[in-house]
Amino acid sequence: MALYKYFVKRLLLTIPTLLGVSIVVFLLIHMIPGDPLDVMLGDRVTEEARLAFAQRLGLDQPLHIQYWNWFTNAIQGDFGQSIRTNEQVFTEITSRLAATVELTVAALFIAVVFGIFFGVTAARYRNSLLDQSMIGLSLLGVSIPIFWLGMMMIFLFAVIMGWLPVSGRLAMGSSIPDITGLFLVDSLIAGKMDLFVQALKHLVMPAFALATVSLALITRVTRSSMLDVLSEDYVRTARAKGLPMRKVIYKHTLKNAMIPVITVIGLQFAKLLGGAILTETVFSWPGIGRLLITAISYRDYPMIQGIVFFVASAFILINIVVDLFYAYLDPRIRYE
Repeated sequence: MALYKYFVKRLLLTIPTLLGVSIVVFLLIHMIPGDPLDVMLGDRVTEEARLAFAQRLGLDQPLHIQYWNWFTNAIQGDFGQSIRTNEQVFTEITSRLAATVELTVAALFIAVVFGIFFGVTAARYRNSLLDQSMIGLSLLGVSIPIFWLGMMMIFLFAVIMGWLPVSGRLAMGSSIPDITGLFLVDSLIAGKMDLFVQALKHLVMPAFALATVSLALITRVTRSSMLDVLSEDYVRTARAKGLPMRKVIYKHTLKNAMIPVITVIGLQFAKLLGGAILTETVFSWPGIGRLLITAISYRDYPMIQGIVFFVASAFILINIVVDLFYAYLDPRIRYE
């Protein structure tokens, strides 16, 4: 019951957060230099045509009226029409969402598996050459810009070695039955192993490029948390009883060290979901990040607002789920 009350309370607290996010985004978008009417209509259109187009889009109204109209529709699931394509913003977001989710989940899987392994290994062999190497690699992972890493990966693995495709989700001319929108899942459901391998090859480079920063951060947090837990009395007692170090780490230590790691993983998942803009641009990945870049270049206000509002909502919900997951990892945590 306490967990249910906590969940409802957190959901109610998201309302003022989303309201604040929507106001800030709306104002910042309208501060971007350039007029969407100039982008859409060009310079040679008559003033009457410009006025008619502005009235149709509601751009001739005061900013507070424009915001109120947009927000009242948005909370009902209507994010308006794209200025660039005249399609519903929500429809365009959902059509691109599967590509971003597939890329994000793949990147998070890489970051979590390798990050926890590297962090545990570094903590187990503290102050050794292996530990120092892990710390150095994690620092390198945080420092390298994703767009530069992506271009170097394309140059090495696609251009020089020819192992992996340059961009996109599938080779031109190939198609997968649209069931979930996730190409790896859909190809398996359809029994198309050749398409599964093809989709996997297209996913490898962007997923690794996107995972680097999160992998480095998870490695460092896991190492720090493991070192804290390894210094606890019960761990020293377990080791004094003669338990193998491997069993001490994976049975007694790792679960208790995972609470701060889970926090980071949850934040990184939300960050990856909304922060894949550079990766999707470099690898021509047809997700919502690339859609956002296109919307910004065309001053497509409804599309920009819809994407940012959607990502902010996802970020908040993921944080709530992470908080609820704490109780599973540590039974001492109670939500009063």
